[in-house]
Amino acid sequence: MSVFAEKLIAWQQAHGRHDLPWQQTRDPYAVWVSEIMLQQTQVSAVIAYYQRFMQRFPTIASLAQVEQDDVMQYWSGLGYYSRARNLHHAARAIMHHHGGVFPTDFDTIQSLKGIGRSTAAAISVFAFDQRQTILDGNVKRVLARLYAIEGWPGLPEVEKKLWQLAEQLLPKQQLPAYVQGLMDFGATLCTRSKPRCHACPMQSQCLAYQQQKVALLPTAKPRKALPEKQVTLLMIVDAGEILLERRPNHGIWGGLWSLPELSPSQIAVPYIQQTFGLETEALEVMPVLWHSFTHFKLEITPQPLQLIARRPSLPPHMQWLTLSDAIAAALPTPVRTLIKALQSAHL
Repeated sequence: MSVFAEKLIAWQQAHGRHDLPWQQTRDPYAVWVSEIMLQQTQVSAVIAYYQRFMQRFPTIASLAQVEQDDVMQYWSGLGYYSRARNLHHAARAIMHHHGGVFPTDFDTIQSLKGIGRSTAAAISVFAFDQRQTILDGNVKRVLARLYAIEGWPGLPEVEKKLWQLAEQLLPKQQLPAYVQGLMDFGATLCTRSKPRCHACPMQSQCLAYQQQKVALLPTAKPRKALPEKQVTLLMIVDAGEILLERRPNHGIWGGLWSLPELSPSQIAVPYIQQTFGLETEALEVMPVLWHSFTHFKLEITPQPLQLIARRPSLPPHMQWLTLSDAIAAALPTPVRTLIKALQSAHL
């Protein structure tokens, strides 16, 4: 076992996290759900979602048998919604191709939708005690500092070097403690900003610390100014209900219920008449809401409208809900914020 692995395991046993809800089980389904939720999301944000999700969908079969909208409702607010769609798709694939039993073969695990090499490795270690290594964002940061690896970790040549290091350091024993230690070490000690180098057991090995490059590594991704986009969201109300429209599975907020939208160059009342066959009257515009995505910022103009005449029927991708029911539906966070503001204004 390398000195790094020995120190890391000892550190994890003394200072790591041991009481997270998904650490109390070897059930591969529970481990899988936690690892998907933890992708690009901090532990503190995941815990409540994980507990609620597992209470509603305690088994692969219970997840596979519901419709996507039910899954999205329990993911609403957690972000990166393709994770939920992939989880649901993979659960149905496990039921169909693996008899409802989560596969143990590493390559087969990777073949499931939404599971990459690092996530498959984490599942394999924690559920099956297999010898696999992970390389998530936290681990990339730790290794880049430990070995003073220059270059943005998202570059293929840099990532390849980090994978090679991760495999070389992997011990043959105490795999769960080691892998959990990697996660905890990067999340709580060797953090992106304000790392706690004074408490780090790796000081004598860390090249970034010795070369005073901790703040410079890993190399940051070249920054580009985020483009800005504008959209108007239509808040069509009638007798305490609001009209929602399901978004397509692809694109932002895929598969969630949202408000009908139009571009800023279009006029709401004639657009609604032409598109939905609904007569409306425009009300006072609500304050603009900004929402940031990974690749752009969205300027949302909420336009409330009062319905004058309701159509007897709507297409299946649209529905009327009371404001309270709408707030509880599978909505993007900014849309829920807008409907809550509308509800407060009407109280």
